[in-house]
Amino acid sequence: MRKKLYPRELYLKKIRPFYHENDLIKVITGVRRSGKSSLMQLIAKELIKSGVDENSIVYLNLDKRPYRRVKKADQLEDILASKLDPIKGDKYLFIDEIQNVKDFEEVINAFREDDNCSIFITGSNAYLLSGELATKLTGRYLEFNVGTLSFFEYIEMKKFFKKSIDNDLEIELNNYILEGGFPLAVKYDTILEKRNYVKSIIDEIYEKDVKKNKKIKNRHLFNQIQTYIINNFGATTSVISLCDYLEQVNGKRPSNNTVYSYLKILEDVKIISCCHRFDMKSKTSLNGEEKYYLSDLSFYFANQTDNRINYGPTLENIVYNYLLSNNYSASVGRIGKLEVDFIARDEITLDYAYIQVAMRIFNDMYDENGKLITEEREYAPLETITDGYPRYLLTLDKLLQKRSGVKHMNLINFMLKNERFI
Repeated sequence: MRKKLYPRELYLKKIRPFYHENDLIKVITGVRRSGKSSLMQLIAKELIKSGVDENSIVYLNLDKRPYRRVKKADQLEDILASKLDPIKGDKYLFIDEIQNVKDFEEVINAFREDDNCSIFITGSNAYLLSGELATKLTGRYLEFNVGTLSFFEYIEMKKFFKKSIDNDLEIELNNYILEGGFPLAVKYDTILEKRNYVKSIIDEIYEKDVKKNKKIKNRHLFNQIQTYIINNFGATTSVISLCDYLEQVNGKRPSNNTVYSYLKILEDVKIISCCHRFDMKSKTSLNGEEKYYLSDLSFYFANQTDNRINYGPTLENIVYNYLLSNNYSASVGRIGKLEVDFIARDEITLDYAYIQVAMRIFNDMYDENGKLITEEREYAPLETITDGYPRYLLTLDKLLQKRSGVKHMNLINFMLKNERFI
């Protein structure tokens, strides 16, 4: 824990109130290589800096020596007892890759019941999010999901690694889109190195998280679904339409249940996230009309032969991940025939905001009435909403419109200031 680490305050501030909470296990999830282990090390460093005795902190990485051969609950219990029992007073336990130990929950629960032990764990998302953990630790844990770098973190991480930063932040946004936000990728100098690193992450996810899943009977079909969803991120997708596509390609139609289960696995391992559609008139969810966004855009660009960017879904994806990392839930809003990109709900205050995302609204395209086509299209759904909650239009425009009480904001400035919608 002596290595210098970039302090990810976005997540530290979420977990900090629970550092000394002994009754709840802190479960840190997130796509592989998003920085979960580093976050635990940062927490341990903060504890020491705050005055906690370094000898009161026990840190085990079950993927590395000398603990990689620990596979049974009794082995884990013996190691923890030998390290924790001699400590007087408050104790802090950090365990990385906890799923390596069969039936670890019983052991963790036993030490949790020690009133002086605060526990933090990370592990395979395929296991931690499968429902088994929730069943065995019901009401005894808090989950904190760690995303890849936000745009603000990407810029700060470049400074941390002493990388050059272009004065034109739109160029840096393009770099962020093409390179992705995996923390270690920032250290590499070339786009080829960065993309090879991302490809290795995809392989690692399959080998360590997906391959062990007994629900996958057809790897070829799973790979087809994964490729389709990654290549069509931000597009409306249903299980039925995906089955139609697979039948056309393969000449054989998979079952709806198989496709649904494979999509769920991709969600569990944090490659994609499902954004449901909500009808604002009937106040009901619209099943079968979901959009899937990527946990990191590099999953798409690492496998492309060129660098062309479709800014519509790409900027939506960035805003969607921004929402999730800042304690919002998000859904797509349907208003009659119109659609608002996101209905954001603050999970703390339970208030709402409506968000449209576009590259620019000012261009040279006018309709027959002399009105800017893009501006009219983006404002139309927001102007139909009259419930009093804030409405936002996020674009890359430097000149900002003032219209109908909608808050037109520059997306880059919004993200770099870590602004909130509500």
